Amino acid sequence: MKTFALTVSAAVLISGLALTAPDAQAQTAARVESQTRPNFGLLLDPPTRQSRPSQHRRWSDGAHRPSQRPDYRPPYAAGSEEIVLVDCGGNPGTGAVEAAVQRVRPGGTLVIRARSGPCVGWLNIDKPMTIIGEGGFDPRRWTQNPTATLQAPDGVPCITVAQGVRLELRDIVLASPNGGDAACVVGYGADIVMSRVGFRHVGDEAAIYADGGSVELRDTVIDAQTVAPAIVMDGATLNAWETVVTGAQSGIDITPGTGEPSRIDSVTLSGVETPNNFGPRAIGLLVRARRDYGRVEVTNSRICGYSEGVAVEGASVSIEGSRICRSDKGLVLYNGELTLLDSRVRARTIGLAAVSGRAVVRNNSFVGVLDVFYREYRANIDASGNRVWTDGPLCRPSFRPRYRDRYEPQWSQRPDQGWVCEYSPYPRDWWDEMDGAYGDPYDDYFYTPDSYGRFQQGYGWYDSSGRYIDDARFQGDSRWRER
Repeated sequence: MKTFALTVSAAVLISGLALTAPDAQAQTAARVESQTRPNFGLLLDPPTRQSRPSQHRRWSDGAHRPSQRPDYRPPYAAGSEEIVLVDCGGNPGTGAVEAAVQRVRPGGTLVIRARSGPCVGWLNIDKPMTIIGEGGFDPRRWTQNPTATLQAPDGVPCITVAQGVRLELRDIVLASPNGGDAACVVGYGADIVMSRVGFRHVGDEAAIYADGGSVELRDTVIDAQTVAPAIVMDGATLNAWETVVTGAQSGIDITPGTGEPSRIDSVTLSGVETPNNFGPRAIGLLVRARRDYGRVEVTNSRICGYSEGVAVEGASVSIEGSRICRSDKGLVLYNGELTLLDSRVRARTIGLAAVSGRAVVRNNSFVGVLDVFYREYRANIDASGNRVWTDGPLCRPSFRPRYRDRYEPQWSQRPDQGWVCEYSPYPRDWWDEMDGAYGDPYDDYFYTPDSYGRFQQGYGWYDSSGRYIDDARFQGDSRWRER
C-alpha cells in the first residue's frame, strides 16, 4: 500500500508540473514583452509641465540636506509658546534662531532682535507662524543700508516654507551674501506674505522662489545680484504692491497657475541693461504658460533697464497705466494674449514685436523707436489711438515738389496702422517719470528739418534731398511761382 501511495503521489506531481510549465513560460514572456514594448501613450500625451531652461536651477531640499533619508522627520515639532523673542546677533552657529522657531506654537509669533548683528541660520518653517524684526524696516530708507535681521549660512536658504503652511514676514531684512544655487526664500505650495521686507541676495538663484502656492509682497525691496530673475513663481500666484526689484539681470519670471490671477501693482523693476548677446536674455517681466494658461495683470508699474521689457510666452497678460523704458524691445509677444492700454513705452528698436498670438494695443505712447510694431504672419495686432515720438526716420517728412526744383516738407500719418506721429517735444514731466528717474538727460524726440522756422516764415525752400535753400528774394507763395 505504501508503494502504491508513493507511485500515485509522484504521478500527480509530474502531471502538475506538466500543466504549470506552459503557464509559467507564458507569464515570463509577457513580462519581458511589457518591459521592452514602447509606451506610445506617453509619447502621445507628454508631461504637462515643460522643463525650464537649464540656467534656472532650483534649490532641492533632498539634494542639499545631509540628513535627508527615508525615515527623516522635520526637526521642528509643535512648540508651546505664543510669542518667542530671540536675540542671537553676533553669535553665528549657535542654532539659537532655529531653536526659537521650534518653541513657537502653530499660529504664534517669532520676534528677532538683531542689535549686535544679524542672526545667522536657516529657518525651516513647517507650521503657520509670523516672524517680525524688532527693529522695524522702512523701505524708503533702503539707501541708508539698514542692518540685516536674518542672514543665511553660505549655500543654503534663509527660509524654506513647507507645503500648505502660511508664513507672514514683517519688518525684517534678509541677507544671503553667498547663496550659491539656493534662493533666499523658498516656498513649496506655501502661502507667504511679506510686508516691509528687504532682501540682499547674491548667488546663482532667485531671491524668492515659489513652487506652487502664493506669494504676497507689500512695501518690499529686493536687491538681487544674480543672473537669474530676482523673483521666480513656478505655478504660483504673485500679488505684489509697492515693491522695488534692482540688481538682477532679469526681474520677475512667472508661470501662473490655475488659481487667481497674479497682480503686479505699483511695482518698479530696474535692470542692469545687460546686452542681449551676453548670457540669458535680460527680461523685466517674463510670463510663461503651462497647459493651465494663467493670467497676469500689471498696473501703474515701471519696468526699465532690460533688453526686453515684457515678454509673454503663451499666457494672458494685461498692462495698464504703466511705463517701460531703457529697453531694446519694449514688449515681445511670443505666444498668447497681450493687452496694452494707456501706457508709455520707450525702446531703442521696436515698441511691440508679435511673433504669434493676439495683441490689443490702445491709447499708448511709443518713444524713440525705429519701428512701432513688428508682426509675423501668425500674430494679430489690434491697434488704435497710439502716439509716437521719435526723431528717427519713422516720423521724418518726405519732400514733395512744388515748383521745378523747389520742394516742401510733407508729413504722412498712419492712423490705418494704429498710430500717428507727434510733431511736438516729448513732455518733460513724462521723461522725468521714466528715463529721467535714472539720471538720463532730457531728449525731446522732436525732429524738424533744417531751418524749418525760417521756411515757415515764407523764405526759401528745400531740394529733393531735404537740404534747405535760403532765398530772401521771394516770400510766401511767390517762391512757388517766381524763378
